[in-house]
Amino acid sequence: MNAPHLNRALELEAATRVPDGAGGFVMTWASQATLWAEIVAGSGRDPAGEEVILSSVPYRVTVRAAPVGSQGRPKPEQRFREGTRIFAILAVTERDPAGRYLTCFCREEAPK
Repeated sequence: MNAPHLNRALELEAATRVPDGAGGFVMTWASQATLWAEIVAGSGRDPAGEEVILSSVPYRVTVRAAPVGSQGRPKPEQRFREGTRIFAILAVTERDPAGRYLTCFCREEAPK
């Protein structure tokens, strides 16, 4: 297996709940770490619904592994940010038997 080409710096972000001052909460994103990554786009698709067509492109983001429990180890429900681009992390798995790299299965989201 070839080593991935880690040529893009991504911010790993985690959601945190912050009180909104009116008894509720607002979700904000806080940076956990900067990780060098390889990003590979998957096959796009246009699933048709009754009223709308949604375009979706999956991405595989490969990063160096970090110990379980480390703040720099990606997890589902976190996200990567590259400038204005946001990649929501759907699943994470080890890329190689030695556990040197992690593959994160992501979906790009439009900024709000």
